[in-house]
Amino acid sequence: MILNGGKPDFFEIQRRSLMSNPVKIEFAAKKLPVCFTAFDILYYDDRQVTQLPLIDRKKVLNENIRETPNLAVARYIEANGVAFFNAAAEQGLEGVIAKRKNSKYYIGKTTKDWIKMKALLDGDFIICGYYINSGNMASAILGAYQDGIIIYQGHAVLGVSRQDFDIMAKSQRVGMNEYPDFPDIDKAIWLLPRLVCRVDYMERTPSGGLRQPIFKGIRDDKKPDECIV
Repeated sequence: MILNGGKPDFFEIQRRSLMSNPVKIEFAAKKLPVCFTAFDILYYDDRQVTQLPLIDRKKVLNENIRETPNLAVARYIEANGVAFFNAAAEQGLEGVIAKRKNSKYYIGKTTKDWIKMKALLDGDFIICGYYINSGNMASAILGAYQDGIIIYQGHAVLGVSRQDFDIMAKSQRVGMNEYPDFPDIDKAIWLLPRLVCRVDYMERTPSGGLRQPIFKGIRDDKKPDECIV
């Protein structure tokens, strides 16, 4: 984990993982040091402890890890989960993970004993076009106005619904010169900026895009010029 301004910085972790220059790595480590956060323990004293209940594994973890500036143990609460989630959302954090206290740890498997509860943001965006990705799924190309110009806002996969895609496919097409500041997207079909959609997302990326966007549908109660960065 990297804390930036008191909050976890997902993009700084990504950027750091791609660094290879020792000088840049050292500078970044001094400016924003990485802290390893232990949330569970699988082995202790040459013994696998994955069959112990989570609350017992937490006890073993807390009793045997000495925290340092670069090593921390994840905190948890046993009640008031809704209030805790709301507090995380108000601070702009990604969300919380709810876990059953008696759950075991299954290596390499996912169970419903742990539930990720995301605090999503949402916004309205202009559908400037679409393309079909390698998985044969349609992605809407998103934009929004900034100082009277439509600025690229990333893209969002439509999912399995055909209704929204059919509306897009029947919309009037234009050339890419309609959006001169957009990136050149292979096999993109560009549309007149008339359709508006709602998108949920985790946060804004440093480049202005959307992290983990979720297309929620076309809406006809909002005009394109109301979509503003």
